Amino acid sequence: MLKPLGDRVVLKIEEKEQTVGGFVLAGSAQEKTKTAKVVATGEGVRTLSGELVAPSVKAGDQVLVEANAGIDVKDGDEKYIIVGEANILAIIEE
Repeated sequence: MLKPLGDRVVLKIEEKEQTVGGFVLAGSAQEKTKTAKVVATGEGVRTLSGELVAPSVKAGDQVLVEANAGIDVKDGDEKYIIVGEANILAIIEE
């Protein structure tokens, strides 16, 4: 399993999803965003004073992420993307 470093997050893309929490996305929004499930998160990022700021998302969260964000990786037969937390636009709450 992949363990991201810093504020990076491992996501499993859910390509079949066309609506987000009951909201229908406009065609242009669907091209710019995609839904994904958080698989793993890094520890977070350190501030200048050395304090650790934990990520805002956790494993199992469903999120909306920028379409071209991150790096595609393969772990065995599974495909994932690794993104910085800043590329996650929203947590989808159901």
